[in-house]
Amino acid sequence: MAAAKKDRWQATIRTLWAIAKSPELHMDSEDLHAVVYRETGKDSLKSLSPNELNQVASVLQKMKDSASGQKRPKRTDEGGDPRTAAQRRKIHALCEALGWNDNPKRIQGFVRRMTKIDRIEWLDHKQCAVVIEALKKMAERKEGAQDGKKEVQTPDAAGEGRTGGITEAAP
Repeated sequence: MAAAKKDRWQATIRTLWAIAKSPELHMDSEDLHAVVYRETGKDSLKSLSPNELNQVASVLQKMKDSASGQKRPKRTDEGGDPRTAAQRRKIHALCEALGWNDNPKRIQGFVRRMTKIDRIEWLDHKQCAVVIEALKKMAERKEGAQDGKKEVQTPDAAGEGRTGGITEAAP
């Protein structure tokens, strides 16, 4: 029975070390012992009771969760399918040209409207292409409007009213 208790202690101490050494916290021995002392008043991990070990593990987990929440990127071009990474970068470049990168919900709403997919990183190759082409057209229209040009309706030879060329806007 004493051996089982000893194994439990080591596993729980290992859990503390695993949380402390996580990429979010990067704690060294001194930092971990400082947290243990702050929470329990004890200097040694081995002298902690099971309840104190659970308490310290809970505090470390909360620290880890809050640290990972602060580092979450606002852009959604990270993660997702690696085969569409370049396309997603192009989508964000076009969104930057349109002035949308400050509002991720706007980008996601546009993607949802175009493809019925909620997140950019879930798009496949064809869906990315559809979004890119639509954004290119929007960027061209925005650029044309800024240059003082606008597209006007002019009748073609048959009188069907197709879109004509780009003409200078009237002053």
